[in-house]
Amino acid sequence: MAGSRRDVDRKEKAPPAAAPQQQQPGREEEREWVPWIVPVIVTANVALFAVVMYANNCPAHARGGRGGRRCVGAGFLRRFAFQPLSQNPLLGPSSATLQKLGALVWDKVVHEHQGWRLVTCIWLHAGVVHLLANMLSLVLVGLRLEQQFGFVRVGVIYLVSGVGGSVMSSLFIKDNISVGASGALFGLLGAMLSELFTNWTIYTNKAAALVTLLFVIAVNLAIGILPHVDNFAHIGGFLTGFLLGFVLLMRPHYGWAQRYVLPSSVKDVGRKFLAYQWALLAVASVLVVVGLAVGMAMLFRGVNGNEHCQWCHYLSCVPTARWSCGK
Repeated sequence: MAGSRRDVDRKEKAPPAAAPQQQQPGREEEREWVPWIVPVIVTANVALFAVVMYANNCPAHARGGRGGRRCVGAGFLRRFAFQPLSQNPLLGPSSATLQKLGALVWDKVVHEHQGWRLVTCIWLHAGVVHLLANMLSLVLVGLRLEQQFGFVRVGVIYLVSGVGGSVMSSLFIKDNISVGASGALFGLLGAMLSELFTNWTIYTNKAAALVTLLFVIAVNLAIGILPHVDNFAHIGGFLTGFLLGFVLLMRPHYGWAQRYVLPSSVKDVGRKFLAYQWALLAVASVLVVVGLAVGMAMLFRGVNGNEHCQWCHYLSCVPTARWSCGK
């Protein structure tokens, strides 16, 4: 998608030295940020996974029992060995360790007032497979966004979307724990989509960019209907990021960005931002604040979202002849 953006996103070459009088002293250039928050997030997730595996210590906890020799990689990983594949096929720790270190558990959030789990669960992963998939997605999506919009806006979208995903997950899933950065990652995808809409005028090949992005989002959401995948976190994160994109990722319209290279006969390019951009920002601001406030209020009151939406459970898992969607 980034490749379809016009050259207005790049710094233009300086005019020849022989004609310095042609320079525009008030000219504004698009800034390309050096990404660092995304690498920091990736490093933090990897480091925390190592801490979780150290605390898990499968060989010690399984010693003396039947599972003592089934810890994966115990011979060379020692206390970092993975749980038996029958317990965790993703090559990771036990669910008890994840709960102890901050996984999202509805009962603990609602009845034990551990709201901090809405944030901590974003930084935990169920296994190496889970971790690698999420971090690869974060690098592919997050680096380019951070180059274009900076660490503050990308960091806010990532964290708030993660919380939004945790809230929706808690409203609909009460019998399983949830961990992972998927909600935050879907927030970045949602922000990319709303950024395309709000900055529509500066894109070439608009249809191709839109179709490509919608295809990627649809495929990822479709994967979420498989068993043992928390698609509610994906949806909640996506909706939160989609709204935040209108608020935080607004760019000057095409005419404003090109005002220095337009013909001299074109005097008025209008305001920096168009009316529809401000309208989208205002509506999205209200919706994201109200949505998060209402969602958290419902969560801490112990509301079960499935009681108000009888079909919503199909958004996270669709039973087929090959699998069932157990509790």
